[in-house]
This record gives sequence, C-alpha cells and structure tokens, in this order.
Amino acid sequence: MKKVLFAWALCIGCLSPASAQHNFPVKKTAAEWKKQLSPEAYQVTRLEGTERAYSGKYWNTHEKGIYSCVCCGLEIFSSTTKFESGTGWPSFWKPLKATCVLEESDLSFDMERTKVTCSRCGAHLGHVFNDGPKPTGLRYCLNSVSLNFAKEK
Repeated sequence: MKKVLFAWALCIGCLSPASAQHNFPVKKTAAEWKKQLSPEAYQVTRLEGTERAYSGKYWNTHEKGIYSCVCCGLEIFSSTTKFESGTGWPSFWKPLKATCVLEESDLSFDMERTKVTCSRCGAHLGHVFNDGPKPTGLRYCLNSVSLNFAKEK
C-alpha cells in the first residue's frame, strides 16, 4: 500500500524524487505528523498544499522576531528580511542561512516554480520566485501555517 501511495504522490507532484530521496534528520510517520500538527498544517507541510492568500496569521505581521518551521522548530527566516509583496503570504528576501532550506523544481499544476522545504524535516514551506527586492532579488513566498513566530525580546 505504501508503494502505491508513494507512486501516486510522485505522479501528482506531492513528492519529487529529490524530496523523497533526501535524508532529513527529523523523521516521523504520517500518524505522528497528524498528531502533532493541525489538519491545515499537515495538508500544507506534509502534502505540499497551499493556504489561501490573505488567510494566514503572518502575512501582515510587522513585529521583529524569528520564523521557525512549525514541524521541527528550525529557525528559518528573520523579520529583518520580511517585506510586503502584495501577494497575501509572508514574503522574505533570504533565509537565515542558505542551509536552512532546500530548493527544488516544482512542476505541479502546469506551472514551473521552485519549492522551498525545511532542510531538517522536509516540511513544505512555500515557493521562491525571482521577483523580490534587492539585495537578492528573491521572494520566498511562504505559507503562514508552515511557520511559528517568536517575537524578539
């Protein structure tokens, strides 16, 4: 049954071969992720879903602090690189460290995009585009439900 589900996921783009083959340090079963996460967080982070624009809790957050992966707690983005993209999702022009995220091609829904995943647990965070501000020119467009936020003290 697992082989059939894995093959189906590859066909519809839920798991790319690179994600499926990456050896993430944090590994849990689907049942463990479902127990830990809200249904929406599970859908987005583990099944590569997307929350609706302007529906997430961080798209309009302007406080200083650190954004971490909702699944494993890895600190990924800082509010110092967050900017208003007008898309309805929290957007950043760079991660805290390049090693915090993995980027790979995403050809789902007849679009060519680059998906962004947590390098520690493989959680789907969102996508990165080449239309961001200087100095990187990148826009990491993320799902709020994929993130936790800790205010700067």
